[in-house]
Amino acid sequence: MTLTAAFAEQPLPAWKRAVLKVGSSLLAGDGGLSPRNAVHLAAFVHACHAQGREVAIVSSGAVAAGRGILHATPRVDAAMAERQALAALGQAKLMAFWQGFFAQPVAQVLLTHDDVRNRRRYLNARATLQELLRCGALPIVNENDTVSVDELKLGDNDTLGAIVAALIDADVLFVATDIAGLYDRDPRTHTDAMPMLSVVDPGDEILAMAGGAGSAAGTGGMRTKILAAQRAGAAGIDTVLFDGTRPSVSQALAEDRLFGTRLIAGRSRIAARKHWLRHAPVEPGGIVIDAGAAAALCDKGASLLPRGVADALGEFRRGDIVEIFHRDGESGAPRAIARGVTQYSAADIRRIAGRKSHEIDAVLGYNYGDVIVHRDDLSLIDRASQESVDV
Repeated sequence: MTLTAAFAEQPLPAWKRAVLKVGSSLLAGDGGLSPRNAVHLAAFVHACHAQGREVAIVSSGAVAAGRGILHATPRVDAAMAERQALAALGQAKLMAFWQGFFAQPVAQVLLTHDDVRNRRRYLNARATLQELLRCGALPIVNENDTVSVDELKLGDNDTLGAIVAALIDADVLFVATDIAGLYDRDPRTHTDAMPMLSVVDPGDEILAMAGGAGSAAGTGGMRTKILAAQRAGAAGIDTVLFDGTRPSVSQALAEDRLFGTRLIAGRSRIAARKHWLRHAPVEPGGIVIDAGAAAALCDKGASLLPRGVADALGEFRRGDIVEIFHRDGESGAPRAIARGVTQYSAADIRRIAGRKSHEIDAVLGYNYGDVIVHRDDLSLIDRASQESVDV
């Protein structure tokens, strides 16, 4: 039975930004890293760039590269310090490995648990990744294994792929694996296993079909990929599983033809973000805006610019979710009309209130962008029900 051939071709929906996760099992070779699979995965990324699409790569392989430098034998029970040392040795090798496939510059981005847990660090990581994509660089993301500990690890790189997909507002998470896709049972032990072309909002029953770890070079298996798909799906992002060992499958993927499994999110990316904004707790205080800004937010779906801000109430920090108020008349009480993630603290907002966006840097000495709250980070509040509604 040829596993890949069992998966019929299916079209992929249009997308503009994606994360490609590549595991150790596809990169590890005798004595370190092998280009055998990376060359056609890089060709897929090249094709996407030629189509005007953006791709970030979440790549394993630093530990495998470190072992290659030291000619060390893989050990499942390796101590944390040993894995951290191998990762430190291998990171530079891994970056050089990927740079060898691209003329454009690659950029190393190492994330830790705190970068995801801490909202301000999360926003900083998000801004950096989005700026790298904007300037045409290719982000290569990995967990910073040299400083992580078991209790505070992000987990496997399948999970990291889902985290990065949410960070950059990706449309899809591509997971390159060494198996053709998801089957209704383990095809390595069941010759009658049937391919699953698509699954909507994969739940516990799908998770139960997945097995354990994959190869000795990697740390994950199909189970971790389903968990990652669930996490990406919560952010409204589809996950695609495909055979990263077959050049023809990668080539087809660049043409929006999938031979693999599509794990479909239960709601759209924007709807998922709006749902989070509607139900997440807000910080005390908020932002008071003028009539022009209120009309722009409510009628035009615009972002909130500093020029339309009248004042900031209370004390909150960058990255907090706050309410946005409009005062009816000169002496009217402020009324909440929206809520959103602020890019500036209350103290900063008071200093730049009423200013034009290009003045932010001169006033503060730094800037986090031209907007106070971006439209994608904002949800309107319905006047009648006082519930948030989509912009």
